[in-house]
Amino acid sequence: MKIEDITVIVTTFKSDKKIDLCLQSIDKKEKVIIIENSGNKDFKDLIEKKYSNIECILAKENLGYAKANNLGLKKVNTRYALVLNPDTVLKKDTLENFLKSASENADFSLIGPINIQDEEKKIKKELIEVKNLKGFAIFFNMKNFKNHKFFDENYFLYFEEIDLCREITNKKGKIYLDPKIKVFHEGGKSVDQLYNFEIEKNRNWHWMWSTFYYHKKYNNFMYALFAVMPKLLSSIFRIFFYTLLFKSKKRDIYFCRLSGLINSILGKKSWYRPSLD
Repeated sequence: MKIEDITVIVTTFKSDKKIDLCLQSIDKKEKVIIIENSGNKDFKDLIEKKYSNIECILAKENLGYAKANNLGLKKVNTRYALVLNPDTVLKKDTLENFLKSASENADFSLIGPINIQDEEKKIKKELIEVKNLKGFAIFFNMKNFKNHKFFDENYFLYFEEIDLCREITNKKGKIYLDPKIKVFHEGGKSVDQLYNFEIEKNRNWHWMWSTFYYHKKYNNFMYALFAVMPKLLSSIFRIFFYTLLFKSKKRDIYFCRLSGLINSILGKKSWYRPSLD
C-alpha cells in the first residue's frame, strides 16, 4: 500500500482562513477533493492554482456536511478515502499510520484517529473496536461501500457520523479507533469567525433537528419526543426569560433551538441555512 491509495475529502464553507493549514499538512502525492459549499469561485481558483493535487468542486447550494461529503466520496476511485474537517492538521506520519492500521485490520469499514488535544485523557494505547467515531477525521475502506451508501443526507449538520457508525455496526461492520494515528483538530473553527453569531444559530437549529430525527429513525416517534421534551420546555422558558431581560441574541439562539425541534417533530426537512452574505 502507498500514499496514492488514499483520496482526501474536505468539505468547506467560508473556511478560507482555516483551510490552508489543513492542506499544507497533506502529502502532495495525495489526491484531494474539496467540496466548497458557498459556491465561491475565487476560492476555487486560488486553491487549484496553489495546489496541483487538489480538485475543488463548487456546490450550487449549501449542501451541508453529509451531502457534500457524499458528493466527494462518490468520486473516489482509490482503495481508501479520508474525510477531514477543514480545521484539522495531520502529523507527518498520519497517512502512513492510517495505511498501516488498514493493512493490519483488513476487515475494517472505518478507522478513526485520536485528537492530539485529547492525548492527556485516559485513552487506551492499543487499537480498540468502537461503536462511534468523531467526525473530524474518518478513514473509509471503500470496498465496503460499493453501494455508495455513506452519510444519511437528511442531516445537514450533526449526528451524521453517529448515524453512519450505527448503520455499519447494525450490519456487523468493523469500526476501529487507533490511538497510534494522531490528528490535530481545533474544533468549532471550520468557518471564518466573522460569522460567529449566524453560525451559532445554525448549529443550535440543526443540533435540535438532528437529535429528534436520529431518535425517531432508530427508535420511534414517542421515544424521540420523550428524549427531546426537556430541551423543548427549556427553550420555551429561556425565550421568555431572555426576552424580559432584553437579551435578543440569547433569545434568538433558543428560538432557533425551538424552531429546529418543532420542524423535526412535524417531519419537516432540515431547511435552515445561515445568512452569511
